Amino acid sequence: MTSNMECMSDKTASSHYSSPVVVSPCAACKILRRRCVDKCVLAPYFPPTEPLKFTIAHRVFGASNIIKMLQELPEDQRADAVNSMVYEANARIRDPVYGCAGAICRLQKQICELQADLAKAQVEILNVQTQKANLVALICMEMTQNQENNSSTVSPDHQQAYGNSTTFLENSNVYAAWEPL
Repeated sequence: MTSNMECMSDKTASSHYSSPVVVSPCAACKILRRRCVDKCVLAPYFPPTEPLKFTIAHRVFGASNIIKMLQELPEDQRADAVNSMVYEANARIRDPVYGCAGAICRLQKQICELQADLAKAQVEILNVQTQKANLVALICMEMTQNQENNSSTVSPDHQQAYGNSTTFLENSNVYAAWEPL
C-alpha cells in the first residue's frame, strides 16, 4: 500500500481531514513491483501508460542492464537509447537469432532486388525510345525517298514550266490555290 503513496509533508500529516496523495509509479517500477522514487532513472522513459514498452525491453535486456545503460549516458541521449532498446527487443522477440541484423539483411536484399528491377525498367525504356527513334527515322527516310521518286518522275519540261510542286507548297498558301468559285 505504501509503495503507491508519496510521503506527506508534516503539515499535511497533522491535518486530520486531508487524504494522502497517490502517485502512480512508472511502468518499470510497477512491473518490477518496487517503489518508484522521485529520481527514478526509468520514469521519464517508461510512463505508467506504456507498460508493454518496458515489458519488452525487460524481457530481452533485463532491468539492471537497462538502468546501467541509461546511467552511463548523458540525459539528452537516453530517450534515443530507450527507443533503440525497445526496437531491438521487438526485433529479438520476432527473430531471436538475428534480431535487427536479420531485418537489415532482408531490407538490403529487397533494395538490391528493387534496384535490379529499376535497372531492367530503365533498359526497357531505352529500348522503347530507341525503337521509336528508329521508327521515326525510317518514316522520314521513306518520305524523303517518296518525294525524290515523285520529283524524278515528272519530266524536266514540266518542272521548268510549272516549277517544283514542293516549292509551291512551301512558299504559298495551299488554301489560296483552292478558293471556291
